[in-house]
Amino acid sequence: MLFDSTLRRDLSKSFGATLIVILTIVITMFLIRTLGEAAGGSVAAQDVALLLGYISLENLPTILSLSLFIAIVSTLTRMYRDSEMVIWFASGVGLLRFVVPVLRLAAPLLVLVALLALFVWPWGNRQIVELRERYERRSDAARIAPGQFQQSSDGKRVFFVDRNAEGDGSARNVFVLERRDPVESTTSARSGRFEMDGDDRFVVLDSGQRSELDLSSGERRVAQFDSYRALAGEATSSRAERLPPKARSTWQLLTQPTPRHLGELAWRIGLAIGGINLVLLGVGLAAGNPRRAGSWNLLVALLAFVVYFNLLNLSQAWVASGQYAIGPVLLGLHGGMLAMAMALLLWRERGVSLALRRRRAAVV
Repeated sequence: MLFDSTLRRDLSKSFGATLIVILTIVITMFLIRTLGEAAGGSVAAQDVALLLGYISLENLPTILSLSLFIAIVSTLTRMYRDSEMVIWFASGVGLLRFVVPVLRLAAPLLVLVALLALFVWPWGNRQIVELRERYERRSDAARIAPGQFQQSSDGKRVFFVDRNAEGDGSARNVFVLERRDPVESTTSARSGRFEMDGDDRFVVLDSGQRSELDLSSGERRVAQFDSYRALAGEATSSRAERLPPKARSTWQLLTQPTPRHLGELAWRIGLAIGGINLVLLGVGLAAGNPRRAGSWNLLVALLAFVVYFNLLNLSQAWVASGQYAIGPVLLGLHGGMLAMAMALLLWRERGVSLALRRRRAAVV
């Protein structure tokens, strides 16, 4: 009981501190990226906080798994350096004995990671997609930053506005450059706005000039207009068809087993079961010498996490491309990692037993 309670207390403190540090770093990185998107006109400024919350929520399974992994390695490493592990080993507590209390502490977190990966991850991604779609459906003139050139979503037009009008969603001093081979057109107007007609989006310009240049013949045509209306965005597919696999529910992935859906499913299942492998691997990788300070084992542990995480991404790509079936990929990657973690634990346990025997023999 003393052993279990001491280990749980130390692991809980280490996990809490690690989680706060990693969350702070990750949220700061996402905040910088989201502010950059808002400055470039990709997202609305008033949606930055909401978008940041969704992004943080969808990445929470990875953050929790990494925090738990680092907490296990750092806590057990400290116990090695403080010679606590020597005392436990001498009292008959082997390294494998640490697995049970660590798994007992990690069990609620592993269940939470599984729920987040299978249910919250697609929900968060779906909210992000809907948030961006709502912003795209707004007037382009309202979301273009004044004084900046911005490309349209289809990449065929470049917009520039001198300033936005107050309240009516229109813009003043509009410039539009459009290129459709072999014709390049330049349109400038005193004011402009975007209007929706069904699923089609039209740009309406007032009091301006349009110049068309035929790049093949060099012929140029210039026309003045009081009002000019042109198609700015073609009808798009339905919302259900546009949803990427990561924004679809786990049930949809199971009932619609396309390669891309199975690849996404392999990713979610991998996040759910990968935490168990990381717990076992963390116990096996923890080490420390009380006579010599160093953090090499923590660096090795971080490298192992990066490799495992990249292999998880690679397995998703393999399944999504149809190169491999989801079953062999999950079994090969996560089953292989489980076998490696158990082999490492048994090897470390054998090393501890041999060291204790040598010490006892030397005393005798």
